[in-house]
Amino acid sequence: MADYYELLGVSRDASPEEIKRAYRRRARELHPDANPDDPQAEQHFKEVAKAWEVLRDPEKRARYDRYGEAGLGGAAGGDPFAGFGGVGDIFDAFFGGQSPFAGGGRSTGPLRGPDLEVVTELDFTEAVFGAQHRVEVRTAVACDACDATGATPGSSPVTCTECGGAGQVRRVRQSLLGQMVTMAACPRCAGQGQIIEVPCPTCSGEGRILEDKAFTVDIPPGVDSSSTLRLQGRGAAGPRGGPPGDLYVQFRIRPHEVFRRDGVDLHADLHLPVTQAMLGAEVDFETLDGTESITVPPATPTGHVFRFRGKGVPVVNRGGRGDLYVHVVVDLPRDLTEEQEALVRRLAELRGEEVAEDAGGFFGRLRSAFK
Repeated sequence: MADYYELLGVSRDASPEEIKRAYRRRARELHPDANPDDPQAEQHFKEVAKAWEVLRDPEKRARYDRYGEAGLGGAAGGDPFAGFGGVGDIFDAFFGGQSPFAGGGRSTGPLRGPDLEVVTELDFTEAVFGAQHRVEVRTAVACDACDATGATPGSSPVTCTECGGAGQVRRVRQSLLGQMVTMAACPRCAGQGQIIEVPCPTCSGEGRILEDKAFTVDIPPGVDSSSTLRLQGRGAAGPRGGPPGDLYVQFRIRPHEVFRRDGVDLHADLHLPVTQAMLGAEVDFETLDGTESITVPPATPTGHVFRFRGKGVPVVNRGGRGDLYVHVVVDLPRDLTEEQEALVRRLAELRGEEVAEDAGGFFGRLRSAFK
């Protein structure tokens, strides 16, 4: 079997959260329902699931890092997807559901639903000043037909006979160190402590169904493409009445035609004709907050910067704002009339500066090139 880290597409020093995101992505890509024409999809999907089962567990991951697959013994054995293809597998693939074979230590009761992630696009000004934004996501919601129990209306779940309702089973095995006792999730009831004898036909015993949901999200001022907004309890519903996970909203910011962002600071260009740059002027500049008057001193060169404090991007959840930097760009004229060219030549003469010849010189060629 290939290296577990390579199967998930992560580095060996990846964080648990990075491994979790990678597993979800790979599971969605390789799920057999999404690859009906690939006979190898099921096998690849199982390999990724096996890698996830090991790397999600700190103890198993440490043994794997030190000894490889041989160091796992029976820890990674078994096929958690035997007979897969049911509704539960679809939730595992698309919502990162937890495997009932992940190990002991978990209390009995309904499982918490998985977290979801969604990416939404924002206009530049929405990211700067905040806005209300509509977010759509395909998620798991409680099944109304069975009231999220997973059992056909009129019936009820029954206590699991294998674990006695505890949701866990005790296993004893011999080792070189003697007898070892471990607790693991009950394989019959998947740690629920109850068995659905007559599954609800609407949700196939899951207690939840897939549905498209839309939320109106309050975007705080100052978010950028690295920001993530957590909406608690807006993730997928857990199986059989389990509490929902969280929804994480990531942002993709559309560029602005005038302003560039650098952290909480904004940058923009101010184009000036050469006459205003030479002699000075009062010009209006449209910021994101409104019109600002800029006093351009005489002999202002390209690259000169005007700074407006507090006109940049708000600092998320902390108050205060960055600054706006306006960079001067002096534009040379490209369409001088004969009279204007004569005036420029007279200026050069008064300043004792040599310039190109008249018709065949610089201005002549420049006019010809841009006609």
